[in-house]
Amino acid sequence: MGILFTKMFSSVFGNKEARILVLGLDNAGKTTILYRLQMGEVVSTIPTIGFNVETVQYNNIKFQVWDLGGQTSIRPYWRCYFPNTQAIIYVIDSSDTDRIAIAKEEFHAILEEDELKGAVVLIFANKQDLPGALDDAAVTEALELHKIKSRQWAIFKASAIKGEGLFEGLDWLSNTLKSGSG
Repeated sequence: MGILFTKMFSSVFGNKEARILVLGLDNAGKTTILYRLQMGEVVSTIPTIGFNVETVQYNNIKFQVWDLGGQTSIRPYWRCYFPNTQAIIYVIDSSDTDRIAIAKEEFHAILEEDELKGAVVLIFANKQDLPGALDDAAVTEALELHKIKSRQWAIFKASAIKGEGLFEGLDWLSNTLKSGSG
């Protein structure tokens, strides 16, 4: 019934598809965010070796979401997934202050990739529910987001476990993709 409704809704209101990569260091909360968005609940996850791919329907946009493992040994393979990507969701563990510099290096390396030059960027400052988590302003500073001049980006405080901030971020992303400015 849900699929039938989705097809009817899509045919009436039109539909757009977007390929999105969910990137970030290991243990940032990428998979938890993906399944929270897709199923509306928190599921128990284990470290992603390789990738998860899921379809998330939101605001008449069908997001094909590629959740790539974030371990050091896997990060060089991210570039295999870059072609035809319209958006990047970069997930930061806001409570992992010891690795924020590594997260920044990886993030800026992604932004330099030719195949991602046109992609819009949504940053989730995840794990806001944990003690000592950096707020969105501190994450913005740590990632040097002010240096991003050539693409649209936004940062949202989030807690994947509590489901906070995720749909606000997806609203921004779907509106940005719908407007074609990305």
